[in-house]
Amino acid sequence: MTDKLIPLRIAGVGYSLPETVVTNDDLTKLYETSDEWIYSRTGIKERRLVSGNENAIDLGEIAAKNALKKAGMKADDLDMIIAASTAPIELYSMGCQIQKRLDMTKQVPAFDVSAACTGLIYCLSIAKGFVASGMYKNILIVATDNNSKLLDWTDRGTSILFGDGAGAMVVTASDDGVDDIITIDIKSDGKYDHLISLPFDGKNCPLVEPNEVHPSLIKMNGKGVYAFVAKILPKYVEELLQKTGLTSDDIDYLIPHQANIRIIQAVQERLGMPEEKVVTNIKYYGNTSAASIPIALAEGVEKGSVKLGSTALLCGFGAGMTWGGAIIRLREGIC
Repeated sequence: MTDKLIPLRIAGVGYSLPETVVTNDDLTKLYETSDEWIYSRTGIKERRLVSGNENAIDLGEIAAKNALKKAGMKADDLDMIIAASTAPIELYSMGCQIQKRLDMTKQVPAFDVSAACTGLIYCLSIAKGFVASGMYKNILIVATDNNSKLLDWTDRGTSILFGDGAGAMVVTASDDGVDDIITIDIKSDGKYDHLISLPFDGKNCPLVEPNEVHPSLIKMNGKGVYAFVAKILPKYVEELLQKTGLTSDDIDYLIPHQANIRIIQAVQERLGMPEEKVVTNIKYYGNTSAASIPIALAEGVEKGSVKLGSTALLCGFGAGMTWGGAIIRLREGIC
């Protein structure tokens, strides 16, 4: 431990996607819809879905290994693993499952964060605290989701939106005194918890009064979510910039949660940012929940649409309702 706050460096990012592609036209086999109907409302053309026994832990493992490789680290260099998942395949610690997959010999802490689609930003905030305090140095964040296993595939309004995927980030103590997190902020408001739900209530003991059991499937009030986010997020992101004394001109890239192209455009318009500064991949992957922001970041860097030696604004929202934002430095070498 140290009395002086230690700055954080983003050392590597990685991502993973299932191979199976399901297009809007494919969904016409399940219910009455069309490519035009879905795309005009969401900005989504297709999504990647797990198939067979493939799951979020498989995706998280690959994303984690990719991020470690970019960071030039081995799994045993890690001091902590934090996993974020909107709908974890394993409720008893996805973090431990990923630790197992990495064949670590060290017994480091591994745990999960449930903040829905804001999971990456929540994890980054937690990691910053641990690094800053000097308690831990090298931390792996893995955001991974396979929402397709928990969707009601007769519910057209919700099931068209989601895809599966994983994104990972390795952070470490900065050795040059520069903090890659310029600012970070997380928030929630439980009054809006009814907008998105995923019950796991189970059954009471047979010796007591039975409880009401709900299907363990994602339910969402799409119009309500859109109204909430359209009201909260653009203003929130603008205020986040103002708190740091920055303007949108100081930001090279906006990397938002990939939930709906209309929400992304609302934030873009509020900040007055040109199209080339906004990173989107919702057209091809849909809403990958907690994995959405890190996938967009890691893929953008890998493909060259996000140049390094730059500054990015990450922002997202999710069930709860939760939301958050971070302004980060993207150094050379993270991908």
